[in-house]
Amino acid sequence: MTDNDPSTPTRTPAVAQSLSPDSSHQAARASPTPLSSARASFSESRSRFVPPSPRLRTTRQPSMGQQAFQELVNNPPMPHEGNNSFEGRDWKDVKLNEVVDPGQVRWAEYDTSVEDATHKLIEGGSPNVVLVRKDSYSRVAASTFDFGDLNAYLLFAVGLARPGEGPVSSFNDLIKKAREGKTVNLGDIQHLGQKEELITLPASANLTQAVELLGSGIHRIIVVKEGTQDVEGVLTQVRLVRFFWEHGRHFETVYDLFHKTLKDLGVGPRIVHSVNGDKPLTDALEMMANGSISSVPVLDNHSNVVGNISQVDVRLLTKSTSLPLLRSSCMHFISVILSERGMEDGKDSVPVFYITPHSTLAHTLAKLVATRSHRMWMVDDASPTQSAPQTPIATAHAPPAALGASGSHISPHTAAAGASVPAAGLPGQHMSGHLCGVISLTDVLNLFAIAGGLSPMRPDAARNRRRSSSTSLRASMDSTRSSVTSFSDMGPSKR
Repeated sequence: MTDNDPSTPTRTPAVAQSLSPDSSHQAARASPTPLSSARASFSESRSRFVPPSPRLRTTRQPSMGQQAFQELVNNPPMPHEGNNSFEGRDWKDVKLNEVVDPGQVRWAEYDTSVEDATHKLIEGGSPNVVLVRKDSYSRVAASTFDFGDLNAYLLFAVGLARPGEGPVSSFNDLIKKAREGKTVNLGDIQHLGQKEELITLPASANLTQAVELLGSGIHRIIVVKEGTQDVEGVLTQVRLVRFFWEHGRHFETVYDLFHKTLKDLGVGPRIVHSVNGDKPLTDALEMMANGSISSVPVLDNHSNVVGNISQVDVRLLTKSTSLPLLRSSCMHFISVILSERGMEDGKDSVPVFYITPHSTLAHTLAKLVATRSHRMWMVDDASPTQSAPQTPIATAHAPPAALGASGSHISPHTAAAGASVPAAGLPGQHMSGHLCGVISLTDVLNLFAIAGGLSPMRPDAARNRRRSSSTSLRASMDSTRSSVTSFSDMGPSKR
């Protein structure tokens, strides 16, 4: 799980349309299905070149330059004048209904198609989750559909994964339904990925339990009406961290941490799952699915961080023309991500996907908030001279436009139009540094919880719990991969 805002100005074709052939193929084949169409696309793509990065498009979104980013670091956003409702209060007394936005709740039903649910997920933006209910009259969440589920479905559709739970007969029934051109509904894919337990808290509850839970590795909490299970909002790690960033100056225990470095706080350094830039994109997607993680760092041949791929970026694979990207390298996919962000060579020189042990917590929070990311990669830095100012100054300031939807970035010097640079040729040591750890939203909220006198679960314990729960999915992926010799073997079924 990840709450980055991937909102787009136009309606994006979703999975069924994306995994189906173009109109000429539809005329030749009756009722193409997500599964068979995906395999057909891979078979047909064998003779094609990997699609070039669409960086030459004329429509570009504004991105954040170095000056704008430094301004955010030095001047964290403050409440608008007159909005001092949190001044003089303890954050542990703030109610959940003061933090969540009921307007961000989005619904689907078990009989909603995966395609329609994907539309809602992509177009809805934050909090990057669609709540699943039994029928359209209900306000009770029975399950969820997020980008992690979309990633799991995509891997299943192209033959790289099988359900981690449930009988084999159910898996075979799903294959049959797809091959017969029948609609695949959300209810059909509940066992494809690892589901996080649904946690609910009443809207009148204070932040104490929410911070303790989210600081223990839970990614979201469903906020319900007092005395019922009717949903009133969704509180995510991203939303809560932004709340503390915007209002932390009012809370002494939080603000006291802002000027401290990550090294002083004892967070960050640890072994991190990563992928080399020359590896196929499917390696990164499977790594996220297997490890129940929201993003992975992309490295050059010397273990320097040169980019980032997140679960939210899976939305770029929901068009049939994008399916060959699964066979391309991670570096090439990052060049596609860059084109979506509207970044131009030489314009954005600040690398925003990494921090160092000498970065202050304020500096780290600024990057997490600006990118709406769940994780920041820690790189070696022998000197603290590159760290942000120790404490943000007290001037109220509105946040500039966010860097991008998914927090997936790379130095502009490494992406060329229509091509990607091999990992061996990347100047990673000049862009960032050697990967040595990661700091996540869980780590940040864990710090706030402990500073507030709470007793959250240790972040590493939560990570180990998630990884152990994904063992069955990893085993099924390995067995599936052994039976698939090449993409070209995955042709459509014949009827």
